[in-house]
Amino acid sequence: MTARDISPLQKAFYDVIFGTETPAGKWFDIILIVAIVASVIIVMLDSIWNLHTEWGWLFWQIEWVFTVLFTVEYLVRIWCSPNRKAYVLSVYGVVDLLAILPTYVALVFPQAASLLIVRLLRILRIFRVLRLLAFLNEANILAGALRRSTRKIFVFFSMMMIITVIFGCLLYVVEGPESGFDNIPISIYWAIVTITTVGYGDVVPLTALGRAISATGMLIGYAIIAVPTGIITAELASGLRGNHLTTRNCSQCSRAGHDLDARYCKYCGSDLPPLSRDGE
Repeated sequence: MTARDISPLQKAFYDVIFGTETPAGKWFDIILIVAIVASVIIVMLDSIWNLHTEWGWLFWQIEWVFTVLFTVEYLVRIWCSPNRKAYVLSVYGVVDLLAILPTYVALVFPQAASLLIVRLLRILRIFRVLRLLAFLNEANILAGALRRSTRKIFVFFSMMMIITVIFGCLLYVVEGPESGFDNIPISIYWAIVTITTVGYGDVVPLTALGRAISATGMLIGYAIIAVPTGIITAELASGLRGNHLTTRNCSQCSRAGHDLDARYCKYCGSDLPPLSRDGE
């Protein structure tokens, strides 16, 4: 994907909307954050039945104001973007689209007591909170740590699945339907609840041997519950020791992992933001 030529007017809008280096760009980001938080608060308030009954129409009007503003912002982003496809297909581009779709879907499906799907679709507006991550460079460090930990976490998760299956099968054999372990899936559910130390208590072993197995599972849970935290913490510490400037986002497609001397995004070809003074 290559960047296209844009007019001076588009470039001016691009510098404000996608960039944070200019005062106008910083103010735009601040206003956008305030609008995002305010719109989410409105959605939360509207989910309270008493408030919805009394102020539902006002909430709906305010939501339309936010929807129109976010729609204009989304269209302007596409218009001024040097690489429109990169933005539209990026995580934040998809989030921006999901943030405005529910209101328009509600126009097709009139609100009624039986059409709960409209109310459920409106919850998708919460996803616009993810836009806040675009303004946090530190989020890239955490995301990098999670990405580097993926294989280790997968191995850990696989081992946990094996352990829970073993414990579940043991309790199914030892306790049986008489104690509520009607089948192996229910027994595995019990093992997951026990090993993760949640312990709902809806299914419990009654025999001495079953309780011994249960106690062993709980001790194993306490012993290994810190493993994924340690893995991610180690990777996070490793990332912090390195130069965090390699994790700067492309303002166009929001992807990170660029070289220190890179001037253009290696994914979409757009200009990269300048290095911060922290790394000079």
